Amino acid sequence: MNIIVSGASRGIGKELSLQASKAGHNVLALARTAGRLSDLAAESKLITPVVIDLMEGNVAEVVDNWVEVVGKVDILINNAGQLLNKPFVETSVTEFRDQFDANVITAVKLSQAVVANMNRGAHIINVTSMGGFQGSSKYPGLSAYSSSKGALSVLTECLAEEFKEYGIAVNALALGAVQTEMLESAFPGYAAPVSASEMATYIIDFSLKGHKYYNGQILPVAIGNP
Repeated sequence: MNIIVSGASRGIGKELSLQASKAGHNVLALARTAGRLSDLAAESKLITPVVIDLMEGNVAEVVDNWVEVVGKVDILINNAGQLLNKPFVETSVTEFRDQFDANVITAVKLSQAVVANMNRGAHIINVTSMGGFQGSSKYPGLSAYSSSKGALSVLTECLAEEFKEYGIAVNALALGAVQTEMLESAFPGYAAPVSASEMATYIIDFSLKGHKYYNGQILPVAIGNP
C-alpha cells in the first residue's frame, strides 16, 4: 500500500509512519520540522520524508513526484493539526483563523492534491476530535480547536459524497485524549489513557479495513468523554 501521512514529525503522525513502514507499506511523511523527519527516514527506507508547510508549499508537486516513483495512493491520513487552549474572549480572530488553517485547510489542500492520484478503493481518514463531535461534552478554552475539528467532520461527510464517483471512501476518527506532545503543551501534567503508539495502531488498522464497512462516518474513538 502507498500511504500519505501529514503531521508526521511527532506524536500520532510519527507512530503512523513508523508502524505503516514496518508493515511493509510505502509512506510519504509530511511535516514542517526537518530534523524529526530525518530521524524517521533513518528508521525505514520505505519512508519518504518531505519538509513542507501545507499552507504555503506546493503540495500537488510533492504528491505527483512521489506517485511517479511508487504508484498511485491507497490511503491518505490527514493527521496534521494544532491545539489551542485559551479562553474564547481572549482568543483573537487571527488565532481562530490559524486553528482552522491548521486543522481544516491543510486537509482541504492535501485532499485536493491527492484525489486525482488515488486508486479506486482508496481511503481518506480525517483525524478529528471528540472535542468537535456533536453532542460530546465541551471544555473551556477549546472553542477554536473544537469548532475547527467540527468543521473537519462535516467536510468528511461532504467529501464522502463527492468522491463516490472515484470509488474513494472518506471517514473521520474523532479521537479522545491521546498522550502526545501537543496535548502536553496545551494541558501540562494531564495524563491521557491512550498512548500515541496505541492510537496509531488503531488508525492504521482502520485505514486498511474501515472503508469496507464505513463511508462518510464520524466515528468516536475514546474510552471516555473525551
